[in-house]
Amino acid sequence: MLRIGLVLPDVLGTYGDDGNALVLRQRARMRGMDAEIIRITYGNAVPDDLDVYTLGGGEDTAQILATAHLAKDGGLNRAADNGRPILAICAGLQVLGHTFRAGGRTIDGLGLIDATTGGLNKRAIGEVATTPVAAKDWAGQLTSPLTGFENHMGSTILGPDARPLGTKTRGIGNTDDPAHAGAEGAVQGSVIATYMHGPALARNPQLADLLLAQALGKKLSDLEPLEIAEVSKLRSERLGKNAD
Repeated sequence: MLRIGLVLPDVLGTYGDDGNALVLRQRARMRGMDAEIIRITYGNAVPDDLDVYTLGGGEDTAQILATAHLAKDGGLNRAADNGRPILAICAGLQVLGHTFRAGGRTIDGLGLIDATTGGLNKRAIGEVATTPVAAKDWAGQLTSPLTGFENHMGSTILGPDARPLGTKTRGIGNTDDPAHAGAEGAVQGSVIATYMHGPALARNPQLADLLLAQALGKKLSDLEPLEIAEVSKLRSERLGKNAD
């Protein structure tokens, strides 16, 4: 049984990112695997032995609540220490960093990503597209362009221990700071993080399969490909628009 942890959907669930867990479950089931979603709501401990975890986006208050809960509980950090794959979207990315700005103050994050988040000069909102970075880790298996919809005021700067998930070809990405422009998302250890909504895994099936493969202790190439004509058509249309 593949167990997918949906972390704090009642707090970090503003932008429909719960759909990432649904995509993982469906793509597993289409390959004949038993899979279930474990909803971990506010006030409940995060099991540290699930196969894969997803976190979504939320507003300032939601980020502060989520961070306090996850820091006190410690389950997600232990899961990361054990190499369990974690997907974090938008506010989830910021929460997993060292610090972020929310409610007019600086908040300590969980420290799973070597990143700090301040504020953009102007809100990033609209389509974003990237070319995956060929990092020397499991995320380096990605070959397909990534697309999504960004909606954030966070300006995330990566430190030396984190690498970008991709190099942007459209949109803002992590920051509008010229010294750090071009990066989108972050990869560190077993964590993949991105500002892409959509949900991200519905728009980027290869990324979904990469997380599934990691959850199963396999490589992406070990998974049987899924040919879904509708998904391929949507991908083609979205990539075409991002090329405009």
